[in-house]
Amino acid sequence: MTLARPNILFIVLDTLRRDRLGIYGHSRPTSPRLDEFAAEATRFERAVAPAQWTVPSHASMFTGVYPGEHQVVQGNSLLSGGYATVAELLRLGGYHTVGLCNNPLVGVLDNGLQRGFDEFYNYASAVPQRPNEAQRSRLYREWMKHFQPFARRVGNQFAKSDWLFRVSLNPFWVPIWSKYINFKGNTVNSIGDLVDYWQTYFAGGADQPLFAFLNLMQSHLPFQPPQQYVDRVAPELRGDRRAYQFMGHFNADGAAWASPPDPALEDWQRDTLSAFYDAEIAFQDDQLGRLLDYLCGSKALDNTLVLIVADHGEGLGEHDLFGHGFAVHQELVHVPLIIRGADQMPVGGIVRENVSTRRIFHTLLDVAGLQTGIPGSDVRDLSLLNTIRGGDPESELAFSEAIPPSTFLHVLEHRNPAVIDRLRLRLTRRGVYQGDHKLMVAGDTPESLYNVAADPAESHNLIAEQPQLVEVLLQTIAAFAPGLHSQEMESASVRDVSDEVLEQLRALGYVD
Repeated sequence: MTLARPNILFIVLDTLRRDRLGIYGHSRPTSPRLDEFAAEATRFERAVAPAQWTVPSHASMFTGVYPGEHQVVQGNSLLSGGYATVAELLRLGGYHTVGLCNNPLVGVLDNGLQRGFDEFYNYASAVPQRPNEAQRSRLYREWMKHFQPFARRVGNQFAKSDWLFRVSLNPFWVPIWSKYINFKGNTVNSIGDLVDYWQTYFAGGADQPLFAFLNLMQSHLPFQPPQQYVDRVAPELRGDRRAYQFMGHFNADGAAWASPPDPALEDWQRDTLSAFYDAEIAFQDDQLGRLLDYLCGSKALDNTLVLIVADHGEGLGEHDLFGHGFAVHQELVHVPLIIRGADQMPVGGIVRENVSTRRIFHTLLDVAGLQTGIPGSDVRDLSLLNTIRGGDPESELAFSEAIPPSTFLHVLEHRNPAVIDRLRLRLTRRGVYQGDHKLMVAGDTPESLYNVAADPAESHNLIAEQPQLVEVLLQTIAAFAPGLHSQEMESASVRDVSDEVLEQLRALGYVD
């Protein structure tokens, strides 16, 4: 039978590349615990993040719309009250909502992403907030009551001030603040706290189903995994002093985390970064395994839906880029997505269609039995449950938008201004997926076309070989983002989009 009102656990593995997990073909032992869990779940082969970095991607997953619509695209953006978040709607629908977050961009900034949570705990702070604070001394609680708002205000100032942000990336300061403000949160504590919270909540005879959001940030820079995980995934680095010295310098240079390398890194340097990234994933996987063991061992999965996804990936030198600031290449927006539990997901199921992870919003509301979330529409229309049943309403259509973060542009203006013009980093990049193909545009100019099924590394640009397909996809992306058209792209403006393409996009709600 179908279980009514299931609990929901929504896990975001921040900055985790799809191609670095065993379930998606990675050769290193980075994810045995997640792989084992996913074997009993439904796995999505072509999940596409709506944006290339944390803030807009989370906002899309929380609201169900693309960044170009919700406009939460900068560090100092604020989500409009006109968009209800999934936590708000679940709370209104009778769920108790709790968030445990390790990313300060989601847990600290005043951007509206914490709306709708009955309880929200932030681990990325000089003074982390944890569920067990009521058990601390009265003096400690009083101190926290005054210091936490101060720490929050300071964090928001860094998001608003280009000068403060730029200074914070200096190699002198990065090792200090990344350690003492717990920049990556605390994976171990947040998972342990969630297990304790889950046990306590249901042991107390809770009369509401639980919605829990967990963000883990272990695979984000700086890469400083415990040594045993470097030894596990990259034993060839054992004793390599040169590799460890390079990693120490790179970790300290915060501006390099999202800057095109100039000069280009050597192969051994890229291999070192890749190995340390994999080791962080392996460490996180072991910790995540504790939570998965609890869910399986306590039979919580009998009435819990678990959705695990990445908000975006990470560039490690591919396409002359690092980090996740300026592009919609596969390493940034092709993300893992698995869903398990609550008697609604096929065991061992594989979905091969392109799907946008903004549809997580619709899916969670559908699972909860809440059928309205967007005025004038039914969340079931875009729920991924439709895709699982073979009735995808979007016909494999998915978009990504990379609106450049202004803070990193300003860093590059001081660090290496020439690279901004050389790589046209001020331009918004957009990508449209249709079937096996993906077209990317820079501003209003077609930049590249790839068959991402045959060429996942995006190494063979087909734009000159398939001009007709370029034109079709150009029309599609122009209809998705009407403001794109200009004299250079006049033939692809909305008024010239074919009736068939325009009607499909209108039916999906992308154009009026």
